[in-house]
Amino acid sequence: MKKYISMFMVALAATFTFVSCDPETDEKAGGTAVEKMAGLWEVTVDVVDEQGNVLGKDPLGLGTININTYNTAANDADKMWLDDDTFYGVKMKVNVTDYNNGKFEGTPNTSYNPSDAQAGNIEFLKGQVLYGQGKNLHGMPVDSICYTVKFDDDQNACIYRISGTRHSGFTE
Repeated sequence: MKKYISMFMVALAATFTFVSCDPETDEKAGGTAVEKMAGLWEVTVDVVDEQGNVLGKDPLGLGTININTYNTAANDADKMWLDDDTFYGVKMKVNVTDYNNGKFEGTPNTSYNPSDAQAGNIEFLKGQVLYGQGKNLHGMPVDSICYTVKFDDDQNACIYRISGTRHSGFTE
């Protein structure tokens, strides 16, 4: 009986070995449609006027915060997610208007967090990823991001500029 069990186990193991090593696939590994614009960003928040002049640096005392940009589930080339969990709770799709130059904007009068019924709308959101134009703490070039946004439910009716650099992956 042990002989038959052993033979069965060897046959079963061989079957799994041949099936699990099947390398056939038509998929090619690669990036996403907004790969150059996607990432983790270390940013600061300032209040600016209509001309972009700084009226107040870090008015909420947040210091450096993280935001994320990433592709949509459909991997659309003309949309990406903007996710800011710390500052205003923004989690919305923005339109990629010029991928080669890193430009994006939000659609006016849309919710800045559709999954939150209490969230208001943006009056405007416009920004750009500047490829290779930032510097990390060691002076090495990294991508930077800058966008301005105004929220319709902000009691102070401020225009905020969120700007910073791509996280390098290293502790700095």
